[in-house]
Amino acid sequence: MTARMADAARFRPPGGWDYWTVVMCKPDATDRRLVRPILEWVAGTVTIVQIREVVVTAQQIFAHYADMLELQHRFPFDVRADLIDHYVGSTVTVALARGYTSDTAQRVRGLLGHYDPSRAPSTTIRGYYGNDSAEKAAAEGRFIRNLVHTSDNSADAAADFMIWFDEAYRRILSQEAHAR
Repeated sequence: MTARMADAARFRPPGGWDYWTVVMCKPDATDRRLVRPILEWVAGTVTIVQIREVVVTAQQIFAHYADMLELQHRFPFDVRADLIDHYVGSTVTVALARGYTSDTAQRVRGLLGHYDPSRAPSTTIRGYYGNDSAEKAAAEGRFIRNLVHTSDNSADAAADFMIWFDEAYRRILSQEAHAR
């Protein structure tokens, strides 16, 4: 567990993380100018509280994809190298979102569709905007470019917050929780 993950486990906004999620528009969304339409789609389900552009560091992306780095043996390509190549120095847009039910992360995650855009229904973000596939990614020895990430659950929302937002943004969580 990284120091940020441990800090996330200790920090709990008023009401808990069940009402929060973090959305990351990946470099492929940024490059294709899809950040605004993706976040507008998400905003139909939750309130976007804060948006920020981040130039990705190796520390951030390795923390974000720590699970994939641990599973390196299952991939036929160098996970670390692909993360560096695709993310480090690239701009992502991250959004902190507050929902109205205790299953916020799962509700937003449901908007994305299958991780492979070629298998996602056209009624989902990845199905509608996606232009990559697992087959193409495998042939090129890389991860699928699937435009967007959202927290899987409340624990991941806390961890994602610590990776993509810094200490100064903690006040927003308290202000928003009290504004409800």
